[in-house]
Amino acid sequence: MKIFQCGNCNYSVYFENYTCDNCGHLTGYRAEDRMMLSFDPNVDALISDREHLEYKYCKNKAYHACNWIIEKDNPEDYCSACQLNRTIPNLSNPASDNLDNWKNVEVAKHRLIYQLQKFNLSLPSKLKQEDGLCFDFVERRDNKKLMTGHANGVVTILIKEGNSVLREQARKDLREPYRTLVGHLRHEVGHYFWIKLVSEHPKILAEFRTLFGNETLDYSEALDIYYKNGAPKDWQNSFISKYATSHPWEDWAETWAHYLHIMDMVETAFFFRVNVKPNFKTKALKTKVSFDPYTKTDFDVIVRKCVPLSLAVNSINRAMGIPDVYPFVISPNIIEKLKFVHRLLLPKR
Repeated sequence: MKIFQCGNCNYSVYFENYTCDNCGHLTGYRAEDRMMLSFDPNVDALISDREHLEYKYCKNKAYHACNWIIEKDNPEDYCSACQLNRTIPNLSNPASDNLDNWKNVEVAKHRLIYQLQKFNLSLPSKLKQEDGLCFDFVERRDNKKLMTGHANGVVTILIKEGNSVLREQARKDLREPYRTLVGHLRHEVGHYFWIKLVSEHPKILAEFRTLFGNETLDYSEALDIYYKNGAPKDWQNSFISKYATSHPWEDWAETWAHYLHIMDMVETAFFFRVNVKPNFKTKALKTKVSFDPYTKTDFDVIVRKCVPLSLAVNSINRAMGIPDVYPFVISPNIIEKLKFVHRLLLPKR
């Protein structure tokens, strides 16, 4: 993600900030041009410091769940990210942790939408368009059938995933090396874009089957076999994760999610002008990110930046006693799948 600055004092501002930590001015993200605007907190109207135009916050600002802004005369009450919400959890019970969990989920979802919008992908709300996209953030309660997943444009996320303790326990129980909210969202929305970008285009679908396999394989049966037998011993040669081996749809969704991980990592490194230069003689681990990956047609160039970056960041995390940021190996076969995703999204920029 890009670096943002306060429009009043030019101090650095995080994507999720509601105020500038330096001068105290209010901050709000404008999705149309991916800009962070700032506003004098002592003025009743929300008038931007630089442009002197009036805005309003998304209605979910009342819950501290969204800092995106909308033009004052816009008839919508919700920003383009929150318009995709079909269901949010019950927030009326003060004893529950639904509000905190939902706010955590919204942080991840807004980062996802930022990235999808950067690709200029169409994101119609299913609340307004039948073939659109929407999110259900739900409690399981007594309905044990409710699960995180995707079906016909509806991305369902169990709200307990917003609880880092429960999410870590699930990661251990399922023996996953990596389990994050943004990872969940990227994966599940990948199923939606498989429908929109792949299944509806015969030539692209044929190329997909060459790389990922035939998706007409019975999905339920394939999952049953996977959960019974696990991944094949040589899975890392062709799959980004064990779960990706279960079915071509899951291979696609996992690959899609990792493509978004890589693009976000390299974009962030570009805006911070990260230069990885180990103090020993080897070219393989050196890199200087001097470009925005969203402007590059050659995905090999992006991968060459990603590998040293992930090693450096993983090493920093280990120094702090934190698990690796990116605990995955990208083989040549996986790169071909990532290139496929890149070719699909590149014309959509």
